[in-house]
Amino acid sequence: MSNSHEEKFITKLLVGFTLIIGGIFVIVYAAFERTRQDDWYFWGLVASVLICSGLYLLMSSFVHKMKSDFIKRQRLREQKKTFTVD
Repeated sequence: MSNSHEEKFITKLLVGFTLIIGGIFVIVYAAFERTRQDDWYFWGLVASVLICSGLYLLMSSFVHKMKSDFIKRQRLREQKKTFTVD
């Protein structure tokens, strides 16, 4: 039986890490390649949006991990109860 919270945990975790890594790459790119050509406001905005979105998805994935663990624990308790009743 599949647990949707566990699936959401994995996908949100991967997307969150990808966004954070992308935000760091944008910072490095803007710092070394675009410093003489553009204003830093645009690149700062892009990097901050990517990093904040990544952190939000990471925190959301941890919530889904906790829900998944609680569901597993509840199933084990229910199986234990039915086993002792039989």
